Amino acid sequence: MINEGGRILVVEDDPLVSEVVDRYLTRAGFTVDVVDNGLAALDQAQRNCPDLVVLDIMLPGLDGLEVCRLLRTQAPIPVIMLTALGEESDRVMGLELGADDYVAKPFSPRELTARVNSVLRRARTPVAFAGEGIRGPLSSGDLKVDVGAHEVSLAGERVMLTTREFDLLVWLMVHPRQVFTREELLEKVWGFTYGDRSTVTVHVRRLRQKIEARPEEPARIKTVWGVGYRFDPEDAA
Repeated sequence: MINEGGRILVVEDDPLVSEVVDRYLTRAGFTVDVVDNGLAALDQAQRNCPDLVVLDIMLPGLDGLEVCRLLRTQAPIPVIMLTALGEESDRVMGLELGADDYVAKPFSPRELTARVNSVLRRARTPVAFAGEGIRGPLSSGDLKVDVGAHEVSLAGERVMLTTREFDLLVWLMVHPRQVFTREELLEKVWGFTYGDRSTVTVHVRRLRQKIEARPEEPARIKTVWGVGYRFDPEDAA
């Protein structure tokens, strides 16, 4: 698979898994740093900021969820979490903390490489898919989105969004009052033709918490029961 390269930080305490991931990602053209614990991951990220982090949840000492939370306080670095098969609560928690995607163990190294490429592609070109070339501002009432600058403000205050949250908001705002299923959003925003729809659900909930006055009764990102989600512009007639 063709990619533009980049630096990947792999945080995994199982040497066999980390060796396989390292080999596949290196073969795909990435520069790979490997550490086996959370504290080393934070130190490495500070010394040499990666383009993406592949992060195991089950780590000695500082677990992957806490590492993800702390990474998010430093920079909007894309994160793919590695989770044990069936541990849905961990996956949802990781997404709530800002992870961009997850891959369940045992996993195919080729699938992980494809996910890395997909997440990086979205991070590097966050609006080309959504705005059909739009680089100017979008607005809905006191919600302002500067697409070109990748900035969002609400009532004049800066709103910090992850790359995927920003992509989701732009996609919905560029298509006002159009309903999208979770499967459609997973394909259009995440670039996945398959995957867990809870990824979309968690990101919508997280986005509502940041841009809605009352997240439990959203005025902008509406749920169309049995179908999906739509964006209702505040200043629409």
